[in-house]
This record gives sequence, structure tokens and C-alpha cells, in this order.
Amino acid sequence: MADKQLDVSPEARQIAEEKTQRKLVLRNEFLKLKSDPFRHAIGEGGAVFDSKFLRLQSMQVHYYDYFKPKGKNVLSGILMMVVPMFAYGYFIKSQRDDLEAKYRRGEVAYKDRDSKWI
Repeated sequence: MADKQLDVSPEARQIAEEKTQRKLVLRNEFLKLKSDPFRHAIGEGGAVFDSKFLRLQSMQVHYYDYFKPKGKNVLSGILMMVVPMFAYGYFIKSQRDDLEAKYRRGEVAYKDRDSKWI
């Protein structure tokens, strides 16, 4: 049944099988290194040294050392942070101004107001 999937091309199936095979080989190698009882003798303990993971961590730590602000970064920061704050502030101010105008014209009775002084 698994050999006859109709929605997968033979090339995609072969790629998926190769990927699964690579994953299995890497998993077995990791488990072999992790459970090696003689690793404690060389001082590494049960930790497995992975150079790719170390490069990733180093890149994440030193990201801000190499960051260069550009126009696209500034524009996206303004669009994501400053514009929504001003839009929300404008919405609140216009809503309060409309409510204040209704209060001053006497359209809303004092007992019906949301915020009262007494």
C-alpha cells in the first residue's frame, strides 16, 4: 500500500526516502556518541559537540554586532510601531472629542454618562 501512493511522483518519493535515510543515519550516530561510556574519560561528558549548532549559536549571539540599519529596516520599524500607536491615539482622541461635544450640547443626560465626577 505504501509503495503505491497516487499523489506523489517517483522523484518526490525518492527524495523523501533519501531524506528519511539521512535523518536515520544522523540520529543513530548521535545516539551512539551520546551513549558512549568512554566519552567521560576525555572530559566531554555526555555532551556531543556539533560544529553546525555551535555556528548557529555564535551567529545568534553576534547578530547585533554586524547589524547595519538600512532604509527598509527603518521603514518597517516605523510602520510596525509608530503608525499603529498614532492611529490608536487618533481613534481614541476623536472618539472622546465626539463624546465631549455630545456632553456639551446636552444630548447625553448626566445620569447616562459613563464617567461621572460624583
